[in-house]
Amino acid sequence: QVQLVESGGGLVQAGDSLRLSCAASGHTGSISPMGWFRQAPGKEREFVAAISRSGGNTYYADSLKGRFTISRDNAKNTVYLQMNSLKPEDTAVYYCAARSLHVINSDYHKYDYWGQGTQVTVSS
Repeated sequence: QVQLVESGGGLVQAGDSLRLSCAASGHTGSISPMGWFRQAPGKEREFVAAISRSGGNTYYADSLKGRFTISRDNAKNTVYLQMNSLKPEDTAVYYCAARSLHVINSDYHKYDYWGQGTQVTVSS
């Protein structure tokens, strides 16, 4: 089993930055791509970004390119999401996820492990 724990969420103002972290534990050798998703109240969970096991390949939602950056430190079994120039529409619960298959993917149904989520609220 793999456990994922997110941290770093909070209440910020529009234009501010936040860095989310996701620490993996357990059988981390069984997971490969990791991703971030978000879900706003009343909306479907949506893809934010994903990163390959090596960190050499990254993939972003088109609407977030240039503002969000995903990275990982495999020595720490941690994935990060740097969010800049935050907007009120970025308000959501942000979830970290991991896949067992070694293929990066933007479909949340393809992910096997999930964290509990961290709330990000951006005020205008």
